[in-house]
Amino acid sequence: MKHLRKIELADWQREIVAKYPEQLLRGLFHSDGCRFVNWASKPDGRRYYYVRYMFSNESEDIIGILTDALDLLGISWRRPRHNAIAVSRKEGVAALDAFVGPKS
Repeated sequence: MKHLRKIELADWQREIVAKYPEQLLRGLFHSDGCRFVNWASKPDGRRYYYVRYMFSNESEDIIGILTDALDLLGISWRRPRHNAIAVSRKEGVAALDAFVGPKS
């Protein structure tokens, strides 16, 4: 199965990602991610809304490449499901908004 094969960056690719992590993240979010408005409930039952980025992929290697790039930029992320990464904090979303942009 495609998602089970080993995917890793060569040394020369790691060097490029270290210099330009924004471009890698932009490509990954445009291919397997999305930006949307999520909602949650407060203890009193009222809803509040916030923008969130989600990335989903079955490959652990690709998820690792994504999270390494997010870590490189200091963008907080969490893993709500085994195959998904979420960026929900205001400062992380603002950072991604600066270079991910709308899908074309």
